[in-house]
Amino acid sequence: MTMSVPESNSGSEGKEEESEDESEILEESPCGRWQKRKEQISQGNVPGVESASLAMDTEEGVEVVWNEVLFNDRKVFKAQEEKIKEMFENLMQVEHPNIVKFHKYWLDMRESQARVIFITEYMSSGSLKQFLKKTKKNHKTMNVKAWKRWCTQILSALSYLHSCEPPIIHGNLTCDTIFIQHNGLIKIGSVWHRLFVNVFPEASVHGKVRAHRDEQRNLHFFSPEYGSAEDDYAIDIFSFGICALEMAVLEIQANGDAVVSKEAITNAGQSLEDPLMREFTQSCVRHEAKQRPTAHDLLFHRVLFEVHSLKLLAAHCLISNQYLLPENCVEEKTKSFDPNGLMAEIKHGNRPGVQLKYSHVSPLELDKFLEDVKNGIYPLMNFALSRPHPVPRALSLSHEQVESVKTPTPEPQETESRKVIQMHCNLESNEEGTKTHLSLFLTMDDKLHRQLSCDILPSEF
Repeated sequence: MTMSVPESNSGSEGKEEESEDESEILEESPCGRWQKRKEQISQGNVPGVESASLAMDTEEGVEVVWNEVLFNDRKVFKAQEEKIKEMFENLMQVEHPNIVKFHKYWLDMRESQARVIFITEYMSSGSLKQFLKKTKKNHKTMNVKAWKRWCTQILSALSYLHSCEPPIIHGNLTCDTIFIQHNGLIKIGSVWHRLFVNVFPEASVHGKVRAHRDEQRNLHFFSPEYGSAEDDYAIDIFSFGICALEMAVLEIQANGDAVVSKEAITNAGQSLEDPLMREFTQSCVRHEAKQRPTAHDLLFHRVLFEVHSLKLLAAHCLISNQYLLPENCVEEKTKSFDPNGLMAEIKHGNRPGVQLKYSHVSPLELDKFLEDVKNGIYPLMNFALSRPHPVPRALSLSHEQVESVKTPTPEPQETESRKVIQMHCNLESNEEGTKTHLSLFLTMDDKLHRQLSCDILPSEF
């Protein structure tokens, strides 16, 4: 009789030891908020980054990515230090639901080396490339609705970047740098790629950036004019077109070649059954950069454009004004409705009308839909921006002001300089009338809102 239990336990103990070893804290940020772990991760071969490790955000209780850029020549780093600080300050102003969040950065100066450490959002669900491989392995095809939803989210992020003043060009958009969450939310990473190329000195990381560009398997994502003096946002449109094509066909076959050829891209495009999808992808990968549409134009292409439903418009309105409403207002409101009550009715003169009752709407489905809208899965794209996104603070302030903004962690207390977009005041008296509770909600321009409250006695009025 063979006893297998001890062996199983030893294997379990080995895994636990390995897990504990990976979770070991190697380093902390100067403010103590972020703790670097031993576990190395890959998030799409980010150019210029020496290493990427899993870390813990001790304030939010979530995992993040600890990225490091190493400079072997400290003198070279000092010569570029101001440009590097300005670049990272600009990155901290980028905020969009479909872009990987850039949290914080700081500098670490040593005797012979210098490091730039920056913290980014952790995409635990994996890249779009990994998802497409799994889908193909299971002999499944891409759902057209999911394809349209993903294209819309990626274009929403690109339109945001390109409408910044000055425009931000991604320059490294591939299926490896696009991440998909478990709820279907798409986020693009490596937004700092082009800024790295423009700011970091030739002697430090340029070689690694260019080596990444030469990776054979991703070469077909880069436009013909990539790297030339004339390239602009059109290089992102070309890359997006290849991503959209790969999402539709799951993989562009290289036919045994090291590089995906132009012929393979053309064949993949021709294989699409929907003529609008064919036209859409072909317009993105045109050889002439000037002939490619903008990200905003593509959002209005016939294959993606649709009139937003009243349900979606109402959801966006609710989310935008959520701070004005009591907590769990949707749940409480749905409980008070009579399930057989009539919500809406369409009357027809010559045939029975259509009735929609409250019982036809699931509160759980409604909550999930509102959460998806809040997370950015269903953006409103049919409304043009009235003006470009504001210039990042590091570009709009004077040199003296920038110095006060770009202090490394831990930061000294700063004067409040954010703009108040909207104020909402609420006064509520208790039942006895002995005191009044004052609540003041401030909507700030950086979306980090403030809520202030206090009790006021009758004698203080």
